[in-house]
Amino acid sequence: MPSDLWNTALALYARPGVESACLQLQAAGGNVCLLLCACWLEQRGTAYTAQRLRLLKELADPWHEKVIQPLRQLRTQWREPAHTDAHLSALREQVKNLELEAERQLLIRLENAAQGWPHAQSSDSTQWLEGLAAGAANLNRDALNQLRVAVTGA
Repeated sequence: MPSDLWNTALALYARPGVESACLQLQAAGGNVCLLLCACWLEQRGTAYTAQRLRLLKELADPWHEKVIQPLRQLRTQWREPAHTDAHLSALREQVKNLELEAERQLLIRLENAAQGWPHAQSSDSTQWLEGLAAGAANLNRDALNQLRVAVTGA
């Protein structure tokens, strides 16, 4: 059964400019799953707390580092050689699907962690995104703002 966060992430990612913004933020060291979770929490009006932020980061960081990033690295390394090798291209596509599934699993874990948090309590639509984007090296503020605009429509 697809999760609410997964469906929200897919819908958000399909909006104009969001894919590009997410790829820029990812290249700058941002965890796109955490950023999409932040958007979901902000849309729900879930009150931001430092403890909740820490919980999400502690849940996401090891999975991102040990599962998602190695798959992404392998897929990226195979990009050029796969242009001339059909078998490698097929394997690369399988790795891409594994990476997407790993991201989906992380989003499910994040949603489960936030499941009991009340929503429709907060009117500040920036705390989650700012908090979960913090620490990304060379964070692209334009890309973060593009993501924020896509979420809030403002």
